[in-house]
Amino acid sequence: MTVSIPLTATPLLASFHRRRLIALAVPAVILAYLVYIFFAFDIAGLAGRARLDNAKILLGDFVSYKTHVTRNNTTGAVTVAVEGEAKGTFAPGHLPDWVKVQGDTTTVDLGAGHVVTYDATGARYVVPGYGTIDIRPEGGKLTLTAPQPLPDWINASDTRVSVTTSHGRFAYTRSKVETFRYAPGWPLFFFTPDSAFFGKSWGELATLALWEPRLEAAQPNILGMVHDFWTNKMWRHGDVVWAIGETILMAFLGTMGAAIVSLPLAFLAARNMNRLAPVRFALRRVFDFVRGVDALIWTIILSRAFGPGPMTGALAMLVTDTGSFGKTFSEALENIDEKQVDGIRSTGANTVQRARWGVLPQVLPVLLSQVLYFLESNTRSATVVGAIVGGGIGLLLTQAIQTQKDWEDVAYYVLLIIGMVMAMDSLSGWLRRKLIKGE
Repeated sequence: MTVSIPLTATPLLASFHRRRLIALAVPAVILAYLVYIFFAFDIAGLAGRARLDNAKILLGDFVSYKTHVTRNNTTGAVTVAVEGEAKGTFAPGHLPDWVKVQGDTTTVDLGAGHVVTYDATGARYVVPGYGTIDIRPEGGKLTLTAPQPLPDWINASDTRVSVTTSHGRFAYTRSKVETFRYAPGWPLFFFTPDSAFFGKSWGELATLALWEPRLEAAQPNILGMVHDFWTNKMWRHGDVVWAIGETILMAFLGTMGAAIVSLPLAFLAARNMNRLAPVRFALRRVFDFVRGVDALIWTIILSRAFGPGPMTGALAMLVTDTGSFGKTFSEALENIDEKQVDGIRSTGANTVQRARWGVLPQVLPVLLSQVLYFLESNTRSATVVGAIVGGGIGLLLTQAIQTQKDWEDVAYYVLLIIGMVMAMDSLSGWLRRKLIKGE
């Protein structure tokens, strides 16, 4: 039996066959591209080179710190300092309870039986389950006495002996001996050792704030607490708040400045607002140029021209956003309802009046939405821009990363940046509801 297919069905079958090929070809092209990326970017090698142990140490440094107990082998002076910094040095009479200094002997209790002792003859580290590591300087060299063979967590030479255990680190050189004790938390976040309120419990602080006599006659205790917290030398809370203000100011000036510059230019670039095609073409190419160059590139160029500073960062964002706003604003103007403009024109209104009462009410919700979205986005971008021009929280973040040891500061700044972005997102949403929806 022969079945005949009508000629009118042939194009339909061809279209169906073509669509089926496209449906199969698109996933195949995407899969081929992903395979190319896998080999081009050496994903397998990247996974093999990954150092999860380093990542673990870095994450640990975000939420922990170390205290240095150091003795100068020349003078015999002992100092105890958080992260080994002078601004985190404990006063001799206010040492941690796990450090005992009696004459020439210093005892450092690392916990779980791990005890380090400094004295005039050298130093000893008692490691439970292993034994005592004894180090003495003799004839300009270091003599090590310890159970043999030495494990891999002990490195020894004639000039340096270092020990690394799960409870801390210990290093002995001819010039000094140092023990590092690790602990969770962010040290000295509220008060540094030079503050009169350092080391006091929350209950003691509340008592001092409410009832106790003034520690300083010139000001109440609660104002002293605020002052010592604000001027904290380790965490620099005052500088951080100022830096966040600079970051928000950069985003605000860049976004609002771009919106003010772009609005009149958008009228000149819109087809239904300006009949001069060469002017429209030139403006649109200018918009393409300034938004085609990333804000980071403009930041580098402008910082070379005007020098570093928050205003340079704001200007870089203004230049980039002018192109973006010019494009979106002009497109919004081209999509207005001309009937409303004709109605205003019939009253004898001039060009400015038609734009004010016939055009802006239609596009204002779109323009405000775009401006608020860019303000929210630029708050985040201002962090990176600030790292380049030397302003805002981005500068503090870069400085903390460059030290390669202040990772708790990095975590603090990152949390503040996230909080700042979330706050700007909430503010943007609230303004959008008030200004656009009228809620």
